[in-house]
Amino acid sequence: MTQQQPEAMTAVKEFLKMESAGGILLVIAMVLALIFANTPLNFLYQGFIDVPVEVRIGALDIQKPLLLWINDGLMALFFLLIGLEVKREVLEGELSNRSQIALPGFAAVGGMVVPALFYYFFNSGDPEALRGWAIPTATDIAFALGILSLLGNRVPPGLKVFLLALAIMDDLGAIIIIAIFYTSDLSTLSLILASVAIVILALLNIYERRSRAAYVIVGVFLWTCVLKSGVHATLAGVALAFAIPLRFKDGSDGLLHDMEHRLHNWVAYLILPVFAFANAGVPLMDMSIEDLKSGITLGITAGLFIGKQIGVFGFAAIAILIGVATMPKNANWAQLWGISCLCGIGLTMSLFVSSLAFEVSEAEMMARLGVLIGSLVSAVLGYIILHFSLPKTDQTIEE
Repeated sequence: MTQQQPEAMTAVKEFLKMESAGGILLVIAMVLALIFANTPLNFLYQGFIDVPVEVRIGALDIQKPLLLWINDGLMALFFLLIGLEVKREVLEGELSNRSQIALPGFAAVGGMVVPALFYYFFNSGDPEALRGWAIPTATDIAFALGILSLLGNRVPPGLKVFLLALAIMDDLGAIIIIAIFYTSDLSTLSLILASVAIVILALLNIYERRSRAAYVIVGVFLWTCVLKSGVHATLAGVALAFAIPLRFKDGSDGLLHDMEHRLHNWVAYLILPVFAFANAGVPLMDMSIEDLKSGITLGITAGLFIGKQIGVFGFAAIAILIGVATMPKNANWAQLWGISCLCGIGLTMSLFVSSLAFEVSEAEMMARLGVLIGSLVSAVLGYIILHFSLPKTDQTIEE
C-alpha cells in the first residue's frame, strides 16, 4: 500500500505537467455534467448547483445559489488570470511588438465579427434571442491549446504563438463586450465605492506596495462593490489584474509573475473544470428536433463552426496577402486553417457569456447545446486538418 500511494501521486503529478491536462479535465467535467443531467442522477446535479449560499456581514448580504457563486465568484479569479496574462503580454510579451500584433489582431477581429453576423442571420427576427449574439465570438484558449498540444513538436512554434496571441485578444474583446452589453441596472453608490477601490489599487501600484495581501483585500472589496453595482462581477478581476505591478522601479520583479504562477494551476485544474461541470449539464433527453433547429442553437453552432473559420482564416489571409502581416514561420495555409477551426472551440467562455445573455431559461439550454455542438465539431475538424497537414513525425522546429 505504501508503495502504491507514491506511484499514484507520481502519476498525478506527471498528468498535471501535461500541456493538455487542463483541456482533458474540462472534457471530463463536461462529460460528467451531461451524464448527471441525463440520468436518474439529475436530482443530485440540480441539488448541487441550486444549493443556497449566503454571506452576511452586518447590513451586507450576498445570497445566491451555488451556480451563481461559481459564475460570479470563481470566474472572477479566471478573469484575474486573463488580466494578468494580457498585461504581461502587452508590456513585455507577444503583444508588445507591433509587427507581432498585426496577424492575430486581424484574425481576432474577424473571429468576433463574422460569428456574430452568423448568429444575427439566424435570429434577426427575435429580439430576445439576439441577446446571445456574443456567445459564438468567444474562444476557449485552454481547450484549444490542449488540442494543439496533442500534436506535440509537429506544431511550429509560430503557430502556437499565433493562437495564444489571438486568444488573448479574443479574451480582451470578451471583457469589453461583457462590460458594455451585459450589465443590468446600475447602483450609483456601489459604483462610487468600486471607483474608490480602483483608486486605492492604483496608489498601491504607484507607491510600489509589495504586499500581495493588500491587493487581495482591496480586490475582494472591489469585487463586492462591482457585484452590487450591476456591472458583471468578473470585471473586478480584470481591474485588479491591471493594478498588479509587473516590475518595480529598482528593476526587480513585481507581483504579477508570482500571482500569475500561483493562480494558473488553480484556474486550469479546479476553477474551469468546476465551472464546466456546473454549466454544461444540458438535459438532452428533454430536447426535441425543434430545439436543434431553433435560431439560438443554429446561430451558435454555425457561428462557432463556420463563422470562426471564415472570420479567423479570412481576416488573417487578407492581412498576409496585403502585406501588413506574415505567415507564422514554418507554417502553411492548411495549418492556418486548422488553427482557425480550433478557434471555434467556445466552451467555457461561450457558456459563460450564455449565462449572462439568458440566465437560467429554456433559451440558455438551447445556447448551451449550440456551444457544445459547435465546439465539438470545431475541435474534431481542427485536429484532423492539423494532423494531416503537419509534418508526419515529431521534430523540434527552430525559430
